[in-house]
Amino acid sequence: MSSIVNFMKTTQADKRFPNQNQANHCWNRYNEWVMCLKGTQGDEDACKGVRQLAVSLCPCEWVEKWDEEREEGAFAGIKFPAKGE
Repeated sequence: MSSIVNFMKTTQADKRFPNQNQANHCWNRYNEWVMCLKGTQGDEDACKGVRQLAVSLCPCEWVEKWDEEREEGAFAGIKFPAKGE
């Protein structure tokens, strides 16, 4: 393991998602991060851990797509404006 990565945390198993397909789990984790931002008035530092759980579970392409959709105001999930809006 590289010395750059001292500690990596991934999301825990969730009984709501018992199957191998973790798409719904990923979607929920991402939306939990958006809800955290909404609850902290956009404080990304306070929600860093929640974002890490989503990023560790979701494919990078999905996270990037959802981030772009939030910036464009077209995200289908929890509504909270992306930074810079």
